[in-house]
Amino acid sequence: MRSIDDLISGYRRFRTGSYAEQASLYRELGQGQDPNIMLIACADSRAEPSDIFDAAPGQLFVVRNVANLVPPYEPDGGLHGVSAALEYAVNVLKVGNIVVMGHGGCGGIAASLGGGGNPEIGEFVTPWVSLLESARERVAQSGSVNPQFALELEGIEVSLTNLMSFPFVARRVEAGDLSLHGAWFAIVHGELHWRNAKTGHFEVISAI
Repeated sequence: MRSIDDLISGYRRFRTGSYAEQASLYRELGQGQDPNIMLIACADSRAEPSDIFDAAPGQLFVVRNVANLVPPYEPDGGLHGVSAALEYAVNVLKVGNIVVMGHGGCGGIAASLGGGGNPEIGEFVTPWVSLLESARERVAQSGSVNPQFALELEGIEVSLTNLMSFPFVARRVEAGDLSLHGAWFAIVHGELHWRNAKTGHFEVISAI
């Protein structure tokens, strides 16, 4: 899609296609939502969660931002979009699972690695990707031959750690009512890598 006209044309295809086919579902969803999975993903246009997981409307509560980051719990009176969505998903929707999904070739990760010399760094991106500072240092010290990929995975770990800094998340996890997961999607190959909760390693999910 390259123009607003393309968007409008897409809407018309939606109304005569998938909407018409799922009209009863949309009427039901008009009464409210009850997803059991919150998915925190990157805003990158190439990694669309609903497509990757073949999810129908109402099945995923999705939050997308640069580099799929979760900030730490900071009740300082500031404006915290991700934290607000997290609070709603956990306390109101009572989701049972939260998935943090990164992806290959992430621009936010590249911005963190590039620092001030990267053209993608900006007034708002700079402080946002600073959430990755400690992870970037770990990657640098590791001598990884592929720091982009390494930091994409480390960034997921940062977000999972920060999730547990929210008291309402920690309480539900400790009570066994909420599970946290990590995933990484390879855009070029269409592969999904899932974090093994016991080992911390990411393993390829079989496509069949």
